[in-house]
Amino acid sequence: MARVPAAVMKILRPLPRAPRALAHRYATRRPLPTLELVTRPHPWTRTLGLVTVVLLGAWLGLLIVGNVRVPVGPMNTTMTLRPSVTGGTKINISPLGALQLDSHIAPVRLDVNVDQLDPARAQALVDHPERLSGLQDEVTQDITHGTRDLALRSCVAVVTGATALGLAVYRRPRRALAAGGLALTLLAASGGTAFATWNAESVLEPKFSGLLSSAPSLVGNARSIVTEFDVYQKELARLVTNVTKLYDATSTLPAYAPDPSTIRVLHVSDIHLNPASWKIIASLVDQYKVNVIVDSGDTMDHGTAAENGFLDPIEDLGAPYVWVRGNHDSRVTQRYLEGLKNVHVLDDGKAKTIAGLRFAGIGDPQFTPDRSTVPGGDAANELAGARLATSLRDQKAAGTPVDVAIAHEPVAARHTDGEVPLALAGHVHHQETELLPYGTRLRIEGSTGGSGLRAVEGKHPDPIQTSILYFDRDTRRLQAWDEIELGGLGLTTAEVRRHLVEENQPGTPGSPTPAPSPSS
Repeated sequence: MARVPAAVMKILRPLPRAPRALAHRYATRRPLPTLELVTRPHPWTRTLGLVTVVLLGAWLGLLIVGNVRVPVGPMNTTMTLRPSVTGGTKINISPLGALQLDSHIAPVRLDVNVDQLDPARAQALVDHPERLSGLQDEVTQDITHGTRDLALRSCVAVVTGATALGLAVYRRPRRALAAGGLALTLLAASGGTAFATWNAESVLEPKFSGLLSSAPSLVGNARSIVTEFDVYQKELARLVTNVTKLYDATSTLPAYAPDPSTIRVLHVSDIHLNPASWKIIASLVDQYKVNVIVDSGDTMDHGTAAENGFLDPIEDLGAPYVWVRGNHDSRVTQRYLEGLKNVHVLDDGKAKTIAGLRFAGIGDPQFTPDRSTVPGGDAANELAGARLATSLRDQKAAGTPVDVAIAHEPVAARHTDGEVPLALAGHVHHQETELLPYGTRLRIEGSTGGSGLRAVEGKHPDPIQTSILYFDRDTRRLQAWDEIELGGLGLTTAEVRRHLVEENQPGTPGSPTPAPSPSS
C-alpha cells in the first residue's frame, strides 16, 4: 500500500475542538437584526390628518354642548354656533319661517332659535307699545350677554371636543393637546374675523324665508325706516302683537299635543291661481311635518290649458297631493294633474289609501269659470253627493271603509253624512265646521289663495286660510285641527286657532287635564 505524503496528512488532520466557553458563546449569541425600511408619513399628510381631527372634534363639541338659552326682549331663545362657509346669522321663528342676516364673514354662523314668547313680557309690550322705544337697548344688552356666554361655552366645547378626539385617534397626550391648542387658535381666528367684518346694519336688510317672506312689507326698507320711524314703530308693535297671538294659540294650549306618530293632513282649497300659495304650502309642510295635502278644488281660475304650468310646483311640495275638481277646474286641468308625480286625483267616488288614511272623492259636476252660468245648480251637486255616498257604502261593505270624503261644494259633501267620519269641502271662501245629524263632521276650508285674482274686489283683501288636521294613526279618527289665517295680500297678520273634537275637550271623560283657553 502506498504511503500518503506527509504534506497531505497535515492537511487532512482534524481541526482541534473549540474550548467549551467559546462553543457556549457561539451557541447563545443572538441573531443579527434584520434591516427593515420604516416609512414615515409625509409632513403634509400628518398636518392634514391633524386638521381633520381638530375640525371634526370641534364640530362634535359644538353640536353637543355649544348652545345657550338666552331671554331676548319678550322672547326665550337658544343661541348656537355652527360651522359655515359664509358665516352670517340665522334667526328661526317656527312655524313662520326664518330670517338670515349678513352680519359677518367667518367660518362660523350664529343660529338663534326663537323657542317661545314669554307671556308676561310679550303682553306688557302689547299693552304698552310705548315701551318699544327702549326695546332696542334691552335687546342689545340681552344679545351681548348671550353672545359672551356662548363664546365662553363654545371655547370649552371646541377645545374639549378636539382634545378628546385627538386622544382617541393618536393615543398620545402631546398630540391631543396639540389638537386642542389648534382648535382654540382656529376659534379665536374665526372670532376675530367675525368681529372685524361685523355689519351692524345687516339687520335692516334681512333675507326672509317661509311665511316671513312677505315681512319686508311690514317694516319697509332702510330708507323708509329712517324717514318714517314713527310708522315703523307702530308696524313693529303690530308684528309683536300678531306673533304673540300666534304663540299664545299654539304654545299655551297643551290639551292636545300631537306625537310623532300622529298623521298630519294639510287642507287647502280655492287657490285660484295665486302663486304665493305654493310657497306658503311648502313652508307649512316643512314646519308642521305634514304627511299628506288635500286640495278640495278650484285650484285654477279659468281651467284653460295655458294655466296648466301653474300646477308644476305641486311636484316639489314635499308631500303627496290629493285633489278633487272644483267648478273652476276643467277636465283639461284634471288630465294634466293626473300626469304629475306625487298627485292623486279622486273622482266618481274613487278611493285611495295615502299616508295611512283612506280618501274618497268626487269632482264638481259643473264648470263655471265665468260665473255667469249655472248649468245644474245645487241639484247637480246633490246628485254628485249621492253618487259619492253610494261609493262610500260600497267601500264599507267591502271591508275597506273610507276615513275622509272630499268634494268641492258643501252641498255634495253633506250627502256623505253617516257614511264617513269626516268630510272636507271648500267653495265658499271661508272656514266653517258642521257636525251633521248622523255624526259626520264637515270641515269647509277657506281660500288658500286669498280668493286669487278676486282678492281685491271687496273693500278688504280676503285672508289666506288653511288648516292642519291631526289624526290618530291607530283609529284614523280626527283628534284636533289648527285653523291658520294670514291677513290677505300683505300677510300683515298671522293667527292660529286650535280646536279639539268633542271627546278630546277638557272635562270630557278620558280627556286630558283641563287647560286655559287661548285667545286667538
